[in-house]
Amino acid sequence: MDLLLDFDPTAELYFQKEDSVEVQQLIQQAGSSYADGDAELPLLKAFFHAPDSLNVLVALNRFYYYQHRLSEALLTSEKALKIIASNIDFPTDWQQIDGDAITSAPKDQLTWIRLYLFTLKSIGFLKMRLHDLDTSKQIFEKLNGLDQENRIGASGLLDIVNRKINENNNIYNLG
Repeated sequence: MDLLLDFDPTAELYFQKEDSVEVQQLIQQAGSSYADGDAELPLLKAFFHAPDSLNVLVALNRFYYYQHRLSEALLTSEKALKIIASNIDFPTDWQQIDGDAITSAPKDQLTWIRLYLFTLKSIGFLKMRLHDLDTSKQIFEKLNGLDQENRIGASGLLDIVNRKINENNNIYNLG
């Protein structure tokens, strides 16, 4: 789907939307105190001040992911997906999205659509890591259907999930 490469590089990206000075300072404070193990509290304060800020959600997601707190990382990715979907008038349920939603989208929304698809890929990856292989497989199959050129890179992850599912089935069949 070449539309995924055809986006306006001058279009506003999520991280270019400035948060309040207080929220920006809290994110910076979290970054400075990560090594000390004190990053979570400033990030949560930032979240309470700006719960719909993608900058805050991305920072929280990264924090939780690198702390191996995958369930929390998944929650932040799911919240981000809802926010992104509302910005581009996508359905709240990712299963309802079809190729027409992408091909008929205005060109100025393609950057947001790419962000949506990459965020959905992140959710699929986290689901895979949390052993929710069925949901992960559904997500990667959806992404492959929307992105037949594999620009988002979900086909390799689908292969991994299918291998894990087959391994699990083989283990159960041995008993």
